[in-house]
Amino acid sequence: MIATLDIQVTKTGKSKVSEIDYNNLPFGKYFTDHMLEVDYVDGEWKKVQIRPYQSLSLSPALAAIHYGQSIFEGIKAYKDREGNPFIFRPYDNFRRFNISAERMMMPTVPEEIFIEGMRRLVDLDRDWIPMKNDFSLYIRPFMFATDEVIGVKASDTYKFMILLSPTGPYYSAPMRIYVEEKFTRAARGGFGFAKAAGNYGGSMLATAVAKKKGYDQVLWMDAFEHKYVQEIGTMNVFFVIGDRVVTPDLESGTILEGVTRDSAMEVLRGEGYSVEEGPVNIDDIVRAYQAGELKEVFGTGTAATISMIKELNYEGFTMKFDTDKWTVAPTVKRVLTDIREGRREDSRGWMFRV
Repeated sequence: MIATLDIQVTKTGKSKVSEIDYNNLPFGKYFTDHMLEVDYVDGEWKKVQIRPYQSLSLSPALAAIHYGQSIFEGIKAYKDREGNPFIFRPYDNFRRFNISAERMMMPTVPEEIFIEGMRRLVDLDRDWIPMKNDFSLYIRPFMFATDEVIGVKASDTYKFMILLSPTGPYYSAPMRIYVEEKFTRAARGGFGFAKAAGNYGGSMLATAVAKKKGYDQVLWMDAFEHKYVQEIGTMNVFFVIGDRVVTPDLESGTILEGVTRDSAMEVLRGEGYSVEEGPVNIDDIVRAYQAGELKEVFGTGTAATISMIKELNYEGFTMKFDTDKWTVAPTVKRVLTDIREGRREDSRGWMFRV
């Protein structure tokens, strides 16, 4: 472990920021001038370096490729009205990253590498942070096994990196969601709570099938009864039923503990809404819709922030919503956006000054 963080910085000769069209900014396609990189060897983290964004030279026997020891996080940086850069709740992502690391038998990353390394990298590439509503700088910390050997065991060596990517809205329009009846995302005792690459790789077939049917994403059910709501694609999910806001709890260990999920719950309670966490049965959701009590359904996530859902399909039964009349999800989105962009007081200390 590095006692005092010394980061070796090599700056690019020419920035690419002027080449980016911020009016046409698809998610995760463009990357900033620099990246952070550090290796774990002989039981300790070695030299931390920030260098120009570039390709890596990797062995075809790389352990991560064959056995899936790979985790990541998603964080965002914003600028306030004066152009000062801030990172939204990075310590919460740092904590969750190391929870994922422990579950995947990987070394934890020290706070000074994760937080200070991120701060230095964002500061260096601060000109890439868009000053537009719903735009941000997406931060992708990730770690993967680097042993060059074919053998089913935890790797002895790892690489931790951070990439930065300017981005606009992830989902630009309300979504149509298919309630998944066959495939399963996670089960009790598994690693559904970890932000591991395999969780996302295993979701792609179900998503592709749903898209062929005309839907944007799937709403996962539990692995045993296919009755209890889990997540929507890359998001946590909320239901507004009468005067209550309901979301699945995290007790089963099959749902990611979303930072935006937690932020949304705090905002909702601060705005006077009743928020309940617990098992959510899809049959109860259908009955609430039929009774006229299901008012709104929305997803929360770092990439998506707050995403409205205009349609749910469960076993051929379609639930449609007029998102133009909603009040709860728009309130959450407005409050979070105002905090992130400096138009509302950050009374909870969520914004980390770069």
